[in-house]
Amino acid sequence: MFRKLLSPLILTASAVLFVSAAFAQMPNLYGAPINAENAKKAAAAALAEAKKNNWTMAVAITDGNGTLVFLEKMDGTQTGSVDVSIGKARSAALFKRPSKAFQDVLAAGGDGLRILGLQGAVPIDGGLPLLMDGKIVGAIGLSGGTSAQDGMAAKAGADVLK
Repeated sequence: MFRKLLSPLILTASAVLFVSAAFAQMPNLYGAPINAENAKKAAAAALAEAKKNNWTMAVAITDGNGTLVFLEKMDGTQTGSVDVSIGKARSAALFKRPSKAFQDVLAAGGDGLRILGLQGAVPIDGGLPLLMDGKIVGAIGLSGGTSAQDGMAAKAGADVLK
């Protein structure tokens, strides 16, 4: 009887060690969390792009865990854009990809509709991971314009940190 119990335990322990070793070999995609200075720098560049184009927007910067680091809303921006900008930034940080990737998959339909079941995935352009030294340090989310306009402003903010 003891042998019957021991065998599954050994298999489980082996599987845990194998999975742990596999994850240990994966490169760390996240760097140190974005600091306030860099968050403000990215937000300022994004809002400058918005102002240049006469768009009123909200910008949110999160760390790699999706925790809000910085938020700014331009005068005249619709109130709903605040939460949407935060959602786009969190989506980009947590899923390590632009929120537009979800938009494109969803637009294709079929299996892409599974995106609707992913908690926290915002399928609208305007959320981008923020990279420094090739590592994700946070994310930026913009809302207030069309999804393409939000994406353009987010890119301006992300590009300033590269």
